[in-house]
Amino acid sequence: MKTTRRHTSPLSVLLALVLLVFAAGLLAGWIGASAFAHMEQGPSGAPGPAQSAPPLPTPTPIPASDKPAVPPAEGDWALVLVNAEHPLPESFAVSVFTQLRNGHAIDQRAYPALQSMMDDCRAAGLLPLICSSYRSEETQRKLFEQEVESWLAKGYVQKEAEAQATRWVARPGTSEHQTGLAVDIVDTGYQVLDQGQENTAVQRWLMEHCAEYGFILRYPTDKSELTGVGYEPWHYRYVGKEVAREIMDGGLCLEEYLEQ
Repeated sequence: MKTTRRHTSPLSVLLALVLLVFAAGLLAGWIGASAFAHMEQGPSGAPGPAQSAPPLPTPTPIPASDKPAVPPAEGDWALVLVNAEHPLPESFAVSVFTQLRNGHAIDQRAYPALQSMMDDCRAAGLLPLICSSYRSEETQRKLFEQEVESWLAKGYVQKEAEAQATRWVARPGTSEHQTGLAVDIVDTGYQVLDQGQENTAVQRWLMEHCAEYGFILRYPTDKSELTGVGYEPWHYRYVGKEVAREIMDGGLCLEEYLEQ
């Protein structure tokens, strides 16, 4: 019996191959999508970390006692208190000096105000003269010892002489002149450091206008019990304009102002 062989068309073979490749692609895509979905879910099926970023940690409040101290205000350097009960620390030093005439010097930060005050006083037809400014601790020590000797020569015993001396010359480490913020100004026509200085034209002008430049009359006549220093109508101290105005207008001394 003769068998008849059936011939397969090349087009049919090609079509079958295309269908086979397409089906394989669908199967691979389904498997990949399932695996990706499994990675995106946690054990309970909820969205995993890839879909939701972890929350930021909540800052721990800092107790008030542990917070860093607020830096001092810029003007605080001008309010350093120096007296018999508040000596300067051993580490104290004036940062930068400005040299004045006749060998005097002042803290550079207070110099512009001092220069303006002196210039305006002269412009008013007066003759102010700086007779003392910055002093080192060694210079202050010598001045104090000289003052003690003068009281000893008047018949005082050592303890009493030192007590009297401290009313007019500060002990080393307790003088405002060591801060570079204090100056003694006299009238050129009356260069004597006594109460008569207050009657000079220069002192009358300075007492009226010093606060406009940031200076105060540091040792008023009625504040000796608070300052520990006798009346000095020639000693001016830089504290800044705002503070100077409050002190002078209020009839205060620096100790009273700082206590407020």
